[in-house]
Amino acid sequence: MDFLFPLLILALLVPMFFGIRKQKREAEKVASMQESLKVGDQVITTSGLYGTVVEIDDSTVDLEIAEDVVTTWLRQAIREVRNEEQVVAETTEATDAPVEEAVDQTETRLTKDS
Repeated sequence: MDFLFPLLILALLVPMFFGIRKQKREAEKVASMQESLKVGDQVITTSGLYGTVVEIDDSTVDLEIAEDVVTTWLRQAIREVRNEEQVVAETTEATDAPVEEAVDQTETRLTKDS
């Protein structure tokens, strides 16, 4: 019975210790990614905005989010750098021809609420 309390404390502290280590490792990984940003990188912000890095300062990053539209963000707002395969895959998905809707489907959709 005397060894039950120390085992209980140990059982609670060990998972907490490993959780903190994992969280610290992830934070270091994100910080190193944010420090290694360079002009031309395609990134995603923490709010889900896609952009291309056009200028970098000590604490801010200028992102081009559309042609000739540049916004300024904190470096900490950059969640991930997109690799070329992601960019190519999204581009090919976007260029696929849209599915044409038949006339009767359009009429059904337009008159469904009426």
